[in-house]
Amino acid sequence: MKVNDSVNFLSKLSAKKIVNATAVLSSYYLARNSGRPLQWGMPFNISIEPTTNCNLGCPECPSGLKSFTRPTGNLEYEFYKRMIDEIGEKLIYLYFYFQGEPYMHPHFLELVKYASQKKIYTVTSTNAHFLTERKARETVESGLDRIIISIDGTTQKTYEQYRVGGSLEKVIEGTKNLVKARKELKSKSPHIIFQFLVVKPNQHQIDEVKQLAKELGVDEVKLKTAQVYDFENGNDLIPTIDQYSRYKKRIGGTYQIKNELLNHCWKLWHSCVITWDGKIVPCCFDKDAQHQLGDLHSKSFSQIWQSDLYKSFRTRVLKSRAEIDICTNCSEGTKVWFEAS
Repeated sequence: MKVNDSVNFLSKLSAKKIVNATAVLSSYYLARNSGRPLQWGMPFNISIEPTTNCNLGCPECPSGLKSFTRPTGNLEYEFYKRMIDEIGEKLIYLYFYFQGEPYMHPHFLELVKYASQKKIYTVTSTNAHFLTERKARETVESGLDRIIISIDGTTQKTYEQYRVGGSLEKVIEGTKNLVKARKELKSKSPHIIFQFLVVKPNQHQIDEVKQLAKELGVDEVKLKTAQVYDFENGNDLIPTIDQYSRYKKRIGGTYQIKNELLNHCWKLWHSCVITWDGKIVPCCFDKDAQHQLGDLHSKSFSQIWQSDLYKSFRTRVLKSRAEIDICTNCSEGTKVWFEAS
C-alpha cells in the first residue's frame, strides 16, 4: 500500500537531510531566475549503477544491445562503501539502477543492505528474472524499500516484442516469490511496483496489466512513456495513444519531442548518476557517460559536485539545453510517469 511506503519513507528523514534538501531547492530556483549556476548543499537523490550486464536484449537499451562505447563491469564493494560513507548522511533516495540488470551483480543485496543500515531510502528496477524464492527472501531481508518490476506485456508474445529474450512466466513467478517472502517475513517493504513501458505493441494491454497486478498482490502500477532514439521519421514503438507518447507528429509527418526544452533542469541540482567504475554523469540520459563530470577514484564527491566543470555544465543548461545532445531527447518537463493503480 502507498500509505505504508509513505510512512517508511518519512521514517528515513532527518533534520540534516531536510535542511540539505531545502538548500538544494532554494539554490535551484535562484539559479533559474538569475541564470547563474548557484549550487547549495549536496544531492539528495543519486543513481548508482551496480552493473552493466543484462540478460535481455531490449531494442532501445545500450545494455541490452551490448552497444556501449564505455567500459563495462561491476561496482566494486569497498569502493561503494567509501562512497556511501561520504555522501550518505544527506542522501534521501538511492536508486540502484542505470544500465544493466542489478541482480546480475554478484553482491547486489549486500550493496542494498549497507545503504539501508544508514537509513537511506533504497530503490531498484529489475526485469525480475532472478527473483527465485531464496533471492526474493534475501531481497526483503536486505531492507530494500522499493522495487520496480518491468512488465511490458500481459502475454508472452507482446512482452517479448520489447523485452527481447525475456520470459513473462519468470516475471510473474518472481513477483509471486517476492509477495510471498514479504508476507512470510511480516514486512511492509519493499513496496512493489509494476512498471509498464507503454509502446505501440502493448498499448492495448494497459487494463490487463492493472488486473494482473491486483491478482498478484502488487502494490502499484505505473505506466511509463518510452524513450525512442530514432523518432524523427516515426518508429514502430511510438504509441498511437497520444497520452502515452513522448513525441508528437508534425504537420509534415515527422515527429518531435513534446518537451519544450526549457533552459533549466532540476536534475542537475538535486541528483546525479554514478557509473559502476566511479564516473559521475549528469543524469540517466547520458547512457554512454559521454559527459563525465568527475571520477570518484581521484576526487571526493564534494570536490566534484562543486567543481568548475560541474558549474560549467550547469551554466550550459541554463543558457541553451538545445545545444547539449543528451537534452534533445529528454522528457524532463513532460509527464513521464502516469499513475495507473
